[in-house]
Amino acid sequence: MFCGQGLFILELMNTADTTSSKEPIRLFQSDILEFFTHIHPAAVAAVYLPLILFLLMFGTLQGAPGGAWVVPLLWAVGLLMWTPSEYLLHRFLFHFTPRTPRQERVSFLFHGVHHAQPMVKTRLVMPPALSLPLAGLFFLFFRLVFLAMPGGLAATLIVSSGFLSGYLLYDMLHYAMHHFNIKSGYVQKVRRNHMRHHALTPNKRFGVTTLFWDRIFRTYVED
Repeated sequence: MFCGQGLFILELMNTADTTSSKEPIRLFQSDILEFFTHIHPAAVAAVYLPLILFLLMFGTLQGAPGGAWVVPLLWAVGLLMWTPSEYLLHRFLFHFTPRTPRQERVSFLFHGVHHAQPMVKTRLVMPPALSLPLAGLFFLFFRLVFLAMPGGLAATLIVSSGFLSGYLLYDMLHYAMHHFNIKSGYVQKVRRNHMRHHALTPNKRFGVTTLFWDRIFRTYVED
């Protein structure tokens, strides 16, 4: 079912103007699977806000290494760690180069559909069924980093709270970029950059919330 539906999608992309279509591309024959490919940003916030608060509160109660004053610092570290992760995930995972037809179908299902139809509102934020396993992998990574540190569990929880705050900000900002005409300030600057990623340079400009890592890795394009 998955492979057959994927082939249908790729044939559709080659024969139809999907970018301007308001009708979302159907990804799965199964109505149940198709349902979970559509998500409203409020649903993402409803999942992640309680999780972020739980991690922060539980981590604080565990006793942060160095005392309570370290809690905001650890949270900020997690928040800042999201920005390179956002860049690397977008560049190397979302835009990986397929080498087989199966990889091409996976690439389209994972991120290509967003480039094919960038204005479809229900496919602008990542479904929790995909994002939560990724969040779990990052939590395990942070746990390994802080494993030998006294208060390492608390540090892991607090840093993870900051990191997921960065992810939630990214998802909400990405949605706003595609559906609100922001005309001034920092958000307008990163929005313009992201819109050019879609329209002009899909292999450049991978940052969404910041231009910093594009400049560092030389994937930024001057206007």
